[in-house]
Amino acid sequence: MAFNFGAPSGTSGTAGATAAPAGGFGGFGTTSTTAGSAFSFSAPANTGTTGLFGGTQNKGFGFGTGFGTTTGTSTGLGTGLGTGLGFGGFSTQQQQQTTLGGLFSQPTQAPTQSNQLINTASALSAPTLLGDERDAILAKWNQLQAFWGTGKGYFNNNIPPVEFTQENPFCRFKAVGYSCMPNNKDEDGLVVLVFNKKETDIRSQQQQLVESLHKVLGGNQTLTVNVEGIKTLPDDQTEVVIYVIERSPNGTSRRVPATTLYAHFEQTNIKTQLQQLGVTLSMTRTELSPAQIKQLLQNPPAGVDPIIWEQAKVDNPDSEKLIPVPMVGFKELLRRLKVQDQMTKQHQTRLDIISEDISELQKNQTTTMAKIAQYKRKLMDLSHRTLQVLIKQEIQRKSGYAIQADEEQLRVQLDTIQCELNAPTQFKGRLNELMSQIRMQNHFGAVRSEERYYIDADLLREIKQMGISEDAEPRCPPWTP
Repeated sequence: MAFNFGAPSGTSGTAGATAAPAGGFGGFGTTSTTAGSAFSFSAPANTGTTGLFGGTQNKGFGFGTGFGTTTGTSTGLGTGLGTGLGFGGFSTQQQQQTTLGGLFSQPTQAPTQSNQLINTASALSAPTLLGDERDAILAKWNQLQAFWGTGKGYFNNNIPPVEFTQENPFCRFKAVGYSCMPNNKDEDGLVVLVFNKKETDIRSQQQQLVESLHKVLGGNQTLTVNVEGIKTLPDDQTEVVIYVIERSPNGTSRRVPATTLYAHFEQTNIKTQLQQLGVTLSMTRTELSPAQIKQLLQNPPAGVDPIIWEQAKVDNPDSEKLIPVPMVGFKELLRRLKVQDQMTKQHQTRLDIISEDISELQKNQTTTMAKIAQYKRKLMDLSHRTLQVLIKQEIQRKSGYAIQADEEQLRVQLDTIQCELNAPTQFKGRLNELMSQIRMQNHFGAVRSEERYYIDADLLREIKQMGISEDAEPRCPPWTP
Protein backbone atom coordinates (compact mmCIF):
# COMPACT_ATOMS: atom_id res chain seq x y z
CA MET A 1 0.00 0.00 0.00
CA ALA A 2 1.74 3.11 -1.23
CA PHE A 3 5.29 3.47 0.11
CA ASN A 4 4.69 1.32 3.17
CA PHE A 5 7.74 -0.91 2.93
CA GLY A 6 7.09 -2.41 6.32
CA ALA A 7 9.40 -2.89 9.25
CA PRO A 8 11.09 -6.11 10.24
CA SER A 9 8.94 -7.96 12.67
CA GLY A 10 11.46 -10.63 13.56
CA THR A 11 14.02 -10.49 16.37
CA SER A 12 17.66 -11.25 16.04
CA GLY A 13 20.06 -12.99 18.35
CA THR A 14 22.69 -11.22 20.39
CA ALA A 15 25.94 -10.03 18.95
CA GLY A 16 27.82 -13.00 20.36
CA ALA A 17 25.56 -15.55 18.73
CA THR A 18 26.81 -18.62 16.97
CA ALA A 19 24.86 -19.11 13.76
CA ALA A 20 24.30 -22.41 12.04
CA PRO A 21 24.57 -21.98 8.27
CA ALA A 22 21.15 -21.72 6.68
CA GLY A 23 19.82 -20.49 3.39
CA GLY A 24 22.10 -19.18 0.69
CA PHE A 25 24.20 -16.96 2.95
CA GLY A 26 25.21 -19.38 5.67
CA GLY A 27 25.16 -17.33 8.83
CA PHE A 28 22.54 -15.00 7.40
CA GLY A 29 19.81 -17.59 7.77
CA THR A 30 17.74 -18.65 10.74
CA THR A 31 19.74 -18.47 13.97
CA SER A 32 19.20 -19.58 17.48
CA THR A 33 21.47 -17.62 19.79
CA THR A 34 22.53 -17.64 23.40
CA ALA A 35 24.45 -14.93 25.21
CA GLY A 36 28.21 -15.15 25.70
CA SER A 37 28.83 -18.11 23.38
CA ALA A 38 31.32 -16.43 21.05
CA PHE A 39 32.49 -13.20 22.67
CA SER A 40 31.56 -14.03 26.27
CA PHE A 41 29.24 -11.04 26.44
CA SER A 42 27.64 -10.41 29.75
CA ALA A 43 24.43 -9.24 28.10
CA PRO A 44 21.24 -11.06 29.07
CA ALA A 45 20.32 -14.09 27.06
CA ASN A 46 18.05 -13.58 24.10
CA THR A 47 16.77 -16.13 21.68
CA GLY A 48 15.06 -15.42 18.42
CA THR A 49 14.79 -16.36 14.79
CA THR A 50 15.50 -14.22 11.80
CA GLY A 51 15.91 -14.86 8.13
CA LEU A 52 18.04 -12.90 5.77
CA PHE A 53 15.61 -10.01 5.92
CA GLY A 54 14.13 -10.72 9.33
CA GLY A 55 10.36 -10.73 9.30
CA THR A 56 10.10 -7.90 6.88
CA GLN A 57 6.72 -7.63 5.21
CA ASN A 58 7.57 -5.69 2.12
CA LYS A 59 4.41 -4.81 0.29
CA GLY A 60 6.31 -3.21 -2.52
CA PHE A 61 5.01 -0.21 -4.36
CA GLY A 62 1.34 0.11 -5.10
CA PHE A 63 -0.57 3.15 -6.21
CA GLY A 64 -3.41 2.13 -4.02
CA THR A 65 -4.39 3.20 -0.58
CA GLY A 66 -1.63 5.74 -0.17
CA PHE A 67 -1.22 9.08 -1.85
CA GLY A 68 -4.12 10.84 -0.24
CA THR A 69 -6.43 8.07 0.91
CA THR A 70 -9.84 9.38 1.84
CA THR A 71 -12.08 8.09 4.57
CA GLY A 72 -15.58 8.88 3.49
CA THR A 73 -18.03 10.09 6.10
CA SER A 74 -21.11 10.58 3.95
CA THR A 75 -24.72 9.78 4.61
CA GLY A 76 -24.54 6.72 2.36
CA LEU A 77 -21.06 5.34 2.89
CA GLY A 78 -20.55 6.01 6.58
CA THR A 79 -23.79 4.41 7.67
CA GLY A 80 -25.13 2.64 4.61
CA LEU A 81 -22.12 0.38 4.11
CA GLY A 82 -22.47 -0.94 7.61
CA THR A 83 -26.22 -1.44 7.53
CA GLY A 84 -27.77 -1.64 4.11
CA LEU A 85 -24.88 -0.46 1.90
CA GLY A 86 -26.03 2.45 -0.17
CA PHE A 87 -23.23 4.64 -1.35
CA GLY A 88 -25.19 7.74 -0.48
CA GLY A 89 -26.85 7.92 -3.85
CA PHE A 90 -25.72 11.14 -5.44
CA SER A 91 -25.70 13.05 -2.17
CA THR A 92 -22.83 15.33 -1.32
CA GLN A 93 -20.06 13.43 0.45
CA GLN A 94 -17.94 15.04 3.10
CA GLN A 95 -14.54 13.41 3.02
CA GLN A 96 -11.67 13.98 5.34
CA GLN A 97 -8.50 13.99 3.25
CA THR A 98 -5.43 12.75 4.99
CA THR A 99 -2.40 14.97 4.71
CA LEU A 100 0.40 14.05 2.38
CA GLY A 101 2.90 14.53 5.16
CA GLY A 102 1.67 11.47 6.96
CA LEU A 103 2.14 9.38 3.84
CA PHE A 104 5.32 10.60 2.25
CA SER A 105 7.34 12.35 4.94
CA GLN A 106 8.84 10.84 8.03
CA PRO A 107 7.28 11.58 11.44
CA THR A 108 8.79 14.67 12.95
CA GLN A 109 10.22 13.27 16.16
CA ALA A 110 13.48 15.13 16.44
CA PRO A 111 14.60 13.90 19.89
CA THR A 112 13.83 10.26 19.13
CA GLN A 113 15.55 10.36 15.77
CA SER A 114 18.53 12.11 17.26
CA ASN A 115 18.91 9.47 19.98
CA GLN A 116 18.44 6.72 17.42
CA LEU A 117 21.17 8.21 15.25
CA ILE A 118 23.56 8.54 18.22
CA ASN A 119 22.89 4.97 19.33
CA THR A 120 23.43 3.66 15.78
CA ALA A 121 26.70 5.54 15.50
CA SER A 122 27.84 4.18 18.86
CA ALA A 123 26.93 0.61 17.91
CA LEU A 124 28.79 0.82 14.61
CA SER A 125 31.89 2.70 15.69
CA ALA A 126 32.48 2.73 19.45
CA PRO A 127 30.53 0.16 21.49
CA THR A 128 31.35 0.09 25.21
CA LEU A 129 29.73 -3.19 26.14
CA LEU A 130 32.82 -5.07 27.35
CA GLY A 131 35.41 -2.39 27.83
CA ASP A 132 38.26 -4.25 26.11
CA GLU A 133 39.52 -5.13 22.63
CA ARG A 134 36.45 -7.27 21.99
CA ASP A 135 34.43 -4.07 21.52
CA ALA A 136 36.25 -3.51 18.22
CA ILE A 137 35.16 -6.99 17.06
CA LEU A 138 31.64 -6.19 18.23
CA ALA A 139 31.68 -2.96 16.20
CA LYS A 140 32.60 -4.91 13.07
CA TRP A 141 29.85 -7.41 13.77
CA ASN A 142 27.33 -4.58 14.17
CA GLN A 143 28.52 -3.09 10.89
CA LEU A 144 27.99 -6.43 9.19
CA GLN A 145 24.46 -6.66 10.58
CA ALA A 146 23.74 -3.11 9.44
CA PHE A 147 25.00 -3.98 5.97
CA TRP A 148 22.67 -6.95 5.51
CA GLY A 149 19.81 -5.08 7.26
CA THR A 150 18.82 -7.39 10.08
CA GLY A 151 19.83 -8.06 13.66
CA LYS A 152 20.47 -6.08 16.84
CA GLY A 153 23.49 -3.95 17.60
CA TYR A 154 24.58 -4.11 21.26
CA PHE A 155 26.82 -1.26 22.38
CA ASN A 156 26.03 -0.46 26.03
CA ASN A 157 24.86 -2.48 29.01
CA ASN A 158 22.48 0.28 30.15
CA ILE A 159 20.92 1.11 26.76
CA PRO A 160 18.74 -1.22 24.68
CA PRO A 161 20.34 -2.49 21.48
CA VAL A 162 19.80 -0.85 18.13
CA GLU A 163 17.40 -2.67 15.83
CA PHE A 164 18.89 -2.93 12.32
CA THR A 165 16.31 -3.04 9.56
CA GLN A 166 16.55 -2.95 5.80
CA GLU A 167 15.52 0.70 5.91
CA ASN A 168 18.69 1.73 7.71
CA PRO A 169 21.07 3.87 5.62
CA PHE A 170 23.87 1.30 5.81
CA CYS A 171 21.94 -1.62 4.31
CA ARG A 172 23.62 -2.64 1.06
CA PHE A 173 20.80 -4.77 -0.37
CA LYS A 174 18.98 -1.86 -2.00
CA ALA A 175 18.30 -0.69 -5.51
CA VAL A 176 15.99 1.68 -7.33
CA GLY A 177 13.71 0.60 -10.17
CA TYR A 178 10.85 2.21 -12.03
CA SER A 179 7.13 1.53 -12.12
CA CYS A 180 4.41 2.82 -14.40
CA MET A 181 2.13 5.43 -12.92
CA PRO A 182 -1.60 4.69 -13.34
CA ASN A 183 -3.64 7.14 -15.36
CA ASN A 184 -7.07 6.29 -13.96
CA LYS A 185 -9.07 8.87 -12.07
CA ASP A 186 -10.85 8.36 -8.78
CA GLU A 187 -14.17 8.74 -10.58
CA ASP A 188 -13.39 5.64 -12.64
CA GLY A 189 -13.82 3.61 -9.45
CA LEU A 190 -11.19 0.97 -10.24
CA VAL A 191 -10.16 -1.19 -7.27
CA VAL A 192 -7.62 -4.00 -7.51
CA LEU A 193 -8.22 -7.26 -5.65
CA VAL A 194 -5.39 -9.79 -5.55
CA PHE A 195 -6.64 -13.37 -5.16
CA ASN A 196 -4.54 -16.29 -4.03
CA LYS A 197 -5.94 -18.38 -6.89
CA LYS A 198 -4.99 -19.19 -10.45
CA GLU A 199 -6.35 -17.22 -13.35
CA THR A 200 -8.14 -20.24 -14.79
CA ASP A 201 -10.03 -20.75 -11.52
CA ILE A 202 -11.02 -17.09 -11.37
CA ARG A 203 -12.26 -17.05 -14.97
CA SER A 204 -14.21 -20.28 -14.58
CA GLN A 205 -15.91 -18.92 -11.45
CA GLN A 206 -16.18 -15.28 -12.51
CA GLN A 207 -19.97 -15.15 -12.19
CA GLN A 208 -19.86 -16.68 -8.70
CA LEU A 209 -17.15 -14.20 -7.78
CA VAL A 210 -19.27 -11.25 -8.90
CA GLU A 211 -22.22 -12.55 -6.88
CA SER A 212 -20.03 -13.05 -3.80
CA LEU A 213 -18.67 -9.50 -4.05
CA HIS A 214 -22.21 -8.20 -4.41
CA LYS A 215 -23.11 -9.99 -1.18
CA VAL A 216 -20.07 -8.44 0.49
CA LEU A 217 -21.42 -5.05 -0.55
CA GLY A 218 -24.65 -5.84 1.24
CA GLY A 219 -26.68 -7.25 -1.64
CA ASN A 220 -28.09 -3.83 -2.47
CA GLN A 221 -30.10 -3.99 -5.68
CA THR A 222 -28.96 -0.52 -6.72
CA LEU A 223 -25.33 -1.69 -6.89
CA THR A 224 -23.80 -3.69 -9.72
CA VAL A 225 -20.31 -5.24 -9.57
CA ASN A 226 -18.40 -5.29 -12.87
CA VAL A 227 -15.06 -6.87 -13.73
CA GLU A 228 -12.73 -4.55 -15.66
CA GLY A 229 -9.91 -7.03 -16.21
CA ILE A 230 -8.17 -10.19 -15.00
CA LYS A 231 -4.40 -10.64 -15.07
CA THR A 232 -2.09 -13.42 -13.93
CA LEU A 233 0.47 -12.68 -11.22
CA PRO A 234 3.44 -14.75 -10.03
CA ASP A 235 3.09 -17.45 -7.38
CA ASP A 236 -0.32 -18.58 -8.71
CA GLN A 237 -1.99 -15.29 -7.85
CA THR A 238 -4.48 -13.33 -9.93
CA GLU A 239 -5.24 -9.63 -10.12
CA VAL A 240 -8.89 -8.71 -10.62
CA VAL A 241 -9.86 -5.10 -11.34
CA ILE A 242 -13.46 -4.26 -10.46
CA TYR A 243 -15.74 -1.25 -10.32
CA VAL A 244 -19.21 -0.76 -8.87
CA ILE A 245 -22.07 1.08 -10.58
CA GLU A 246 -24.73 2.68 -8.40
CA ARG A 247 -28.16 3.43 -9.85
CA SER A 248 -30.37 6.10 -8.37
CA PRO A 249 -34.21 5.96 -8.22
CA ASN A 250 -34.50 8.58 -10.98
CA GLY A 251 -32.78 6.23 -13.46
CA THR A 252 -29.33 7.78 -13.60
CA SER A 253 -26.19 5.84 -12.70
CA ARG A 254 -22.59 6.51 -11.77
CA ARG A 255 -19.46 4.69 -10.74
CA VAL A 256 -18.67 4.57 -7.05
CA PRO A 257 -15.35 6.41 -6.48
CA ALA A 258 -12.36 4.17 -5.97
CA THR A 259 -11.44 5.64 -2.59
CA THR A 260 -14.99 5.17 -1.33
CA LEU A 261 -15.11 1.55 -2.43
CA TYR A 262 -11.66 0.86 -1.01
CA ALA A 263 -12.58 2.42 2.35
CA HIS A 264 -15.51 0.03 2.52
CA PHE A 265 -13.32 -2.98 1.72
CA GLU A 266 -10.86 -1.97 4.45
CA GLN A 267 -13.44 -2.29 7.22
CA THR A 268 -12.59 -5.13 9.57
CA ASN A 269 -15.68 -7.26 8.98
CA ILE A 270 -15.60 -6.67 5.22
CA LYS A 271 -11.90 -7.49 5.02
CA THR A 272 -12.57 -10.77 6.80
CA GLN A 273 -15.20 -11.69 4.23
CA LEU A 274 -12.82 -10.82 1.40
CA GLN A 275 -10.12 -12.98 2.94
CA GLN A 276 -12.56 -15.88 2.99
CA LEU A 277 -12.98 -15.36 -0.75
CA GLY A 278 -9.21 -15.59 -1.19
CA VAL A 279 -8.35 -11.89 -1.37
CA THR A 280 -4.84 -11.19 -0.08
CA LEU A 281 -4.53 -7.52 -1.05
CA SER A 282 -6.78 -4.69 -2.13
CA MET A 283 -5.80 -1.26 -3.43
CA THR A 284 -7.15 1.56 -5.51
CA ARG A 285 -5.88 2.27 -9.00
CA THR A 286 -5.86 6.03 -9.28
CA GLU A 287 -3.47 8.51 -10.78
CA LEU A 288 -1.21 10.73 -8.69
CA SER A 289 -1.72 14.45 -8.54
CA PRO A 290 1.21 16.72 -9.45
CA ALA A 291 1.54 17.72 -5.78
CA GLN A 292 1.75 14.08 -4.71
CA ILE A 293 4.37 13.29 -7.34
CA LYS A 294 6.41 16.32 -6.30
CA GLN A 295 6.17 15.38 -2.62
CA LEU A 296 7.17 11.80 -3.44
CA LEU A 297 10.20 12.76 -5.49
CA GLN A 298 11.45 15.39 -3.07
CA ASN A 299 11.54 13.06 -0.07
CA PRO A 300 13.68 9.91 -0.50
CA PRO A 301 12.12 6.77 1.03
CA ALA A 302 13.39 5.52 4.36
CA GLY A 303 16.86 4.06 4.16
CA VAL A 304 17.58 5.26 0.61
CA ASP A 305 20.58 7.51 0.12
CA PRO A 306 19.47 10.94 -1.17
CA ILE A 307 22.30 10.87 -3.72
CA ILE A 308 21.07 7.55 -5.12
CA TRP A 309 17.52 8.86 -5.16
CA GLU A 310 18.56 11.99 -7.05
CA GLN A 311 20.49 9.88 -9.55
CA ALA A 312 17.46 7.65 -10.03
CA LYS A 313 15.36 10.72 -10.86
CA VAL A 314 17.96 11.82 -13.40
CA ASP A 315 18.15 8.36 -15.00
CA ASN A 316 14.35 8.04 -15.30
CA PRO A 317 13.77 7.05 -18.96
CA ASP A 318 10.27 8.59 -19.03
CA SER A 319 9.46 10.93 -16.19
CA GLU A 320 5.93 11.45 -17.49
CA LYS A 321 4.96 7.77 -17.18
CA LEU A 322 7.49 6.19 -14.81
CA ILE A 323 8.33 6.88 -11.20
CA PRO A 324 11.35 5.62 -9.22
CA VAL A 325 10.61 2.84 -6.74
CA PRO A 326 13.05 1.55 -4.11
CA MET A 327 13.72 -2.17 -3.96
CA VAL A 328 14.83 -3.23 -0.50
CA GLY A 329 16.09 -6.75 -0.09
CA PHE A 330 16.30 -9.73 -2.38
CA LYS A 331 12.69 -10.68 -1.73
CA GLU A 332 11.48 -7.49 -3.38
CA LEU A 333 13.96 -7.95 -6.21
CA LEU A 334 12.71 -11.51 -6.75
CA ARG A 335 9.11 -10.29 -6.75
CA ARG A 336 9.83 -7.70 -9.44
CA LEU A 337 11.74 -10.30 -11.46
CA LYS A 338 8.75 -12.65 -11.37
CA VAL A 339 6.42 -9.83 -12.38
CA GLN A 340 8.75 -8.95 -15.24
CA ASP A 341 8.86 -12.57 -16.42
CA GLN A 342 5.09 -12.77 -16.22
CA MET A 343 4.71 -9.59 -18.25
CA THR A 344 7.21 -10.89 -20.81
CA LYS A 345 5.15 -14.05 -21.22
CA GLN A 346 2.01 -11.99 -21.70
CA HIS A 347 3.74 -9.87 -24.33
CA GLN A 348 4.98 -13.01 -26.11
CA THR A 349 1.47 -14.46 -26.07
CA ARG A 350 0.11 -11.25 -27.54
CA LEU A 351 2.82 -11.28 -30.22
CA ASP A 352 1.92 -14.87 -31.11
CA ILE A 353 -1.72 -13.88 -31.47
CA ILE A 354 -0.76 -10.92 -33.67
CA SER A 355 1.48 -13.19 -35.78
CA GLU A 356 -1.39 -15.62 -36.32
CA ASP A 357 -3.68 -12.75 -37.29
CA ILE A 358 -1.10 -11.48 -39.78
CA SER A 359 -0.75 -14.94 -41.34
CA GLU A 360 -4.51 -15.19 -41.66
CA LEU A 361 -4.66 -11.74 -43.24
CA GLN A 362 -1.95 -12.70 -45.72
CA LYS A 363 -3.93 -15.77 -46.75
CA ASN A 364 -7.05 -13.65 -47.15
CA GLN A 365 -5.09 -11.13 -49.20
CA THR A 366 -3.82 -13.85 -51.55
CA THR A 367 -7.34 -15.18 -52.01
CA THR A 368 -8.68 -11.69 -52.57
CA MET A 369 -6.01 -10.88 -55.17
CA ALA A 370 -6.84 -14.06 -57.08
CA LYS A 371 -10.53 -13.18 -57.04
CA ILE A 372 -9.77 -9.64 -58.22
CA ALA A 373 -7.77 -11.00 -61.18
CA GLN A 374 -10.59 -13.39 -61.99
CA TYR A 375 -13.15 -10.60 -61.87
CA LYS A 376 -10.94 -8.43 -64.11
CA ARG A 377 -10.85 -11.14 -66.75
CA LYS A 378 -14.57 -11.61 -66.45
CA LEU A 379 -15.09 -7.86 -66.77
CA MET A 380 -12.93 -7.74 -69.91
CA ASP A 381 -14.89 -10.60 -71.45
CA LEU A 382 -18.20 -8.95 -70.61
CA SER A 383 -16.95 -5.67 -72.06
CA HIS A 384 -16.11 -7.34 -75.37
CA ARG A 385 -19.45 -9.07 -75.50
CA THR A 386 -21.22 -5.81 -74.71
CA LEU A 387 -19.29 -4.09 -77.49
CA GLN A 388 -20.28 -6.77 -79.98
CA VAL A 389 -23.93 -6.41 -78.97
CA LEU A 390 -23.70 -2.65 -79.40
CA ILE A 391 -22.12 -3.05 -82.84
CA LYS A 392 -24.86 -5.37 -84.02
CA GLN A 393 -27.52 -3.14 -82.55
CA GLU A 394 -26.00 -0.08 -84.23
CA ILE A 395 -25.83 -1.90 -87.56
CA GLN A 396 -29.49 -2.79 -87.37
CA ARG A 397 -30.42 0.72 -86.33
CA LYS A 398 -28.48 2.33 -89.20
CA SER A 399 -29.54 -0.13 -91.86
CA GLY A 400 -31.17 1.67 -94.82
CA TYR A 401 -29.72 5.07 -93.95
CA ALA A 402 -27.07 6.92 -95.93
CA ILE A 403 -23.65 7.40 -94.45
CA GLN A 404 -23.57 10.59 -92.41
CA ALA A 405 -20.79 13.15 -92.30
CA ASP A 406 -19.44 12.14 -88.91
CA GLU A 407 -19.47 8.49 -89.98
CA GLU A 408 -17.59 9.37 -93.15
CA GLN A 409 -15.02 11.25 -91.10
CA LEU A 410 -14.65 8.29 -88.79
CA ARG A 411 -14.21 5.95 -91.82
CA VAL A 412 -11.43 8.17 -93.17
CA GLN A 413 -9.66 8.09 -89.83
CA LEU A 414 -9.90 4.32 -89.70
CA ASP A 415 -8.53 3.99 -93.25
CA THR A 416 -5.61 6.25 -92.34
CA ILE A 417 -4.83 4.10 -89.31
CA GLN A 418 -5.07 0.97 -91.41
CA CYS A 419 -2.63 2.38 -93.98
CA GLU A 420 -0.17 3.30 -91.28
CA LEU A 421 -0.36 -0.19 -89.89
CA ASN A 422 0.15 -1.77 -93.32
CA ALA A 423 3.11 0.48 -94.29
CA PRO A 424 6.31 -1.65 -94.63
CA THR A 425 8.41 0.74 -92.56
CA GLN A 426 5.79 1.33 -89.94
CA PHE A 427 4.10 -0.87 -87.41
CA LYS A 428 3.41 -3.83 -89.70
CA GLY A 429 7.06 -4.13 -90.72
CA ARG A 430 8.14 -3.99 -87.13
CA LEU A 431 5.53 -6.56 -86.20
CA ASN A 432 6.76 -8.88 -88.97
CA GLU A 433 10.31 -8.45 -87.75
CA LEU A 434 9.31 -9.27 -84.21
CA MET A 435 7.34 -12.26 -85.38
CA SER A 436 10.35 -13.58 -87.32
CA GLN A 437 12.57 -13.17 -84.28
CA ILE A 438 10.04 -15.02 -82.16
CA ARG A 439 9.94 -17.88 -84.71
CA MET A 440 13.72 -18.09 -84.75
CA GLN A 441 13.88 -18.19 -80.97
CA ASN A 442 11.22 -20.89 -80.91
CA HIS A 443 13.07 -22.77 -83.60
CA PHE A 444 16.40 -22.59 -81.81
CA GLY A 445 14.74 -23.52 -78.56
CA ALA A 446 13.17 -26.58 -80.15
CA VAL A 447 16.49 -27.59 -81.67
CA ARG A 448 18.25 -27.30 -78.36
CA SER A 449 15.54 -29.20 -76.55
CA GLU A 450 15.65 -32.08 -79.07
CA GLU A 451 19.48 -32.07 -79.15
CA ARG A 452 19.71 -32.93 -82.85
CA TYR A 453 20.38 -30.97 -86.02
CA TYR A 454 18.74 -30.98 -89.46
CA ILE A 455 18.70 -28.81 -92.63
CA ASP A 456 15.74 -26.68 -93.46
CA ALA A 457 13.74 -27.96 -96.48
CA ASP A 458 14.03 -24.66 -98.40
CA LEU A 459 17.76 -24.57 -97.84
CA LEU A 460 18.07 -28.17 -98.98
CA ARG A 461 16.11 -27.38 -102.16
CA GLU A 462 18.41 -24.48 -102.96
CA ILE A 463 21.46 -26.68 -102.48
CA LYS A 464 20.03 -29.25 -104.91
CA GLN A 465 19.34 -26.63 -107.53
CA MET A 466 22.85 -25.26 -107.22
CA GLY A 467 24.29 -28.78 -107.64
CA ILE A 468 22.33 -29.43 -110.83
CA SER A 469 23.38 -26.14 -112.43
CA GLU A 470 27.10 -26.80 -111.87
CA ASP A 471 29.47 -28.58 -114.29
CA ALA A 472 29.73 -32.31 -114.74
CA GLU A 473 32.03 -32.58 -111.79
CA PRO A 474 30.53 -30.38 -109.20
CA ARG A 475 32.70 -29.11 -106.42
CA CYS A 476 30.23 -30.37 -103.91
CA PRO A 477 28.64 -33.84 -104.14
CA PRO A 478 24.88 -33.96 -104.22
CA TRP A 479 23.15 -34.18 -100.89
CA THR A 480 21.40 -37.40 -100.12
CA PRO A 481 19.02 -37.23 -97.24
